[in-house]
Amino acid sequence: MGKKYHLFEVFGIELEYMVVQKSTLKVTPIVDALLTKKNGTLTSDIENGEIAWSNELVAHVIEIKTNGPTANLNDLSNHFHKNVVEMNTILQSLNAQLLPTAAHPFMNPNTDTQLWKHSYSEVYELYNRIFNCKGHGWSNVQSTHINLPFYNDEEFEKLHAAVRIILPLIPGLCASSPILEGKKTGFKDTRLEYYKTNQKEIPEMTGKVIPENVFTKKDYYTTIFEPIQKAIKPFDTNNLLDHHFLNSRGAISRFDRNAIEIRLVDIQECPKADIAICTLIIEVLKMLVSEKTSTLETQKNWDKEPLFAILNNAIINGENTEILNLDYLQLFGIKENCTMQQLWQHLFNLVKNEICLEYQKALETILTQGTLATRISNALQDDFSKEDLLKTYEKLANCLQNNELFTS
Repeated sequence: MGKKYHLFEVFGIELEYMVVQKSTLKVTPIVDALLTKKNGTLTSDIENGEIAWSNELVAHVIEIKTNGPTANLNDLSNHFHKNVVEMNTILQSLNAQLLPTAAHPFMNPNTDTQLWKHSYSEVYELYNRIFNCKGHGWSNVQSTHINLPFYNDEEFEKLHAAVRIILPLIPGLCASSPILEGKKTGFKDTRLEYYKTNQKEIPEMTGKVIPENVFTKKDYYTTIFEPIQKAIKPFDTNNLLDHHFLNSRGAISRFDRNAIEIRLVDIQECPKADIAICTLIIEVLKMLVSEKTSTLETQKNWDKEPLFAILNNAIINGENTEILNLDYLQLFGIKENCTMQQLWQHLFNLVKNEICLEYQKALETILTQGTLATRISNALQDDFSKEDLLKTYEKLANCLQNNELFTS
């Protein structure tokens, strides 16, 4: 295990992108070719200064992440953007490019999925045998992960309590997956709708997405890890799978590196939007941990079921979700019903002085024009012809290349 850090001392951010053909936007399983061109020989991980590149479960998705923990969020948007431009330059020679958002708008996972065939592939093959990884929930999901450190049980308790409280609100800020297979799905965050059930064969792995209210390492093992290990045993006869990876809740506690990883954030149209969203989530978590609007004991008392009910509505309605649970709103110092958009605006107002101007501007666009899912839907105006989808998603690819927010 590496160095241990205290709360909010450093951060780890991971972004996932699809590789698609330039002219048709069809998913293209050539991440191995991209990594080979960059490195000279095939490797699954490349360190590129501040940022590292790596493969994912499927051969058309690439992950870029902070190369180890970083204390500086303000420069991250630029670091990520430089790597996006470099990847697109390499991909240009393969007639391909990166595409943002959490779900491809017309991919057919049954015909278009290719699993990664190189290092670590035996683990992916096992996952495929158990879960059939050809569904949208496996091969058409791109997310942003936020890793936050804790030093000991006392810090874990505070961070886990705060993270559990904020999880239901995340789709109201960053849903970006309203379309699958050329149709509007009825969910602003279709990625998370699949996330809830894509491991239904072993329900212990995802649970209720919101982690159980456990606040020590010992209780976490007893309540979450041990049931997972027991449930997977009949499938994992060669002991390939690590319980830290098997835990698929919306926030997973990584005691192997003393961090909590938040996994409910849909990837946006550009790093500026992603890091702005991560920064806002982190600042709200700091506020909760410091007990400014509610006590630690009040936060710890919340069971997963009422939190999951709020999350479930947000997966459908995004920022338009009406929050009627007054006890929940009081955790943030709000006394009457409001929408998620209004709640995020309230939270932004409370913490915005801690956020750099560039990210403030990005967040103002999101909070006034709506989640990316809403902006995509508005741009399409119920026209889901292939031509219109191509036009809109080409614009999104340009937003990624130029690090600009998408406005409809």
